[in-house]
Amino acid sequence: MSQTPNQAEKDLEHVAQALSRSEQFIEKNQKSLLIGLGIIILLVVAVIGIYRGYIIPKEKEAEVAIFKGQQYFAKDSLQLALKGNGTDYIGFEEIINQYGSTPTGKLASAYAGICYYRMGETEKAIDFLKKFNPDDIIAAPAIKGLIGDCYVDAGKLKEGVRYFEEAAKDADNPAISPYMLKKAGTVYMSEKDYASALKCYQTIKDKYYQSADAADIDKYIEEVNLLSNAK
Repeated sequence: MSQTPNQAEKDLEHVAQALSRSEQFIEKNQKSLLIGLGIIILLVVAVIGIYRGYIIPKEKEAEVAIFKGQQYFAKDSLQLALKGNGTDYIGFEEIINQYGSTPTGKLASAYAGICYYRMGETEKAIDFLKKFNPDDIIAAPAIKGLIGDCYVDAGKLKEGVRYFEEAAKDADNPAISPYMLKKAGTVYMSEKDYASALKCYQTIKDKYYQSADAADIDKYIEEVNLLSNAK
């Protein structure tokens, strides 16, 4: 339906009033709006500047610093890898202190955790491994599984089995998941929690039947059933 001239004039008047109010708001708040926009721009520039001017150079330094530690680690010279050699290598722990915010600094945490695990110092191992927090879908479950090993070795079975199951769930692949589930099943068996053990083993059989860990899984399932029936 077409508008009358009077109605059209009223609509134009309403539009003009709305525009006027918007202009008044902008004029009134222009200073605060510009300040807000300026803060956002400064934050973005600062983040880019920090990344380019600090993180990238630090990462390059960390990569150089960790190289000899990786060599010591490969040779099982764990104390040297952790503490340094007093001359041209500062050690994983000092790399973490100096470069902990960089990817290589976080990698040093994983190396330190593994070193302490191999040395039997599970509490220190757990502390360092938990600092790693990788985004990689392979590395993250593997580290979680190692934390589970630490807890089990320390006699904290409930915590250990929780990490094994989380690692299996996070990985969700035939390389890592069945291995972690079998570890969890072994812990449940030691605790005589046969129902939970069976669930782990059955998942391997049903979901990861093509994995290496599934090759002998029927033996584990049979053992659980025998022990369950003997209760």
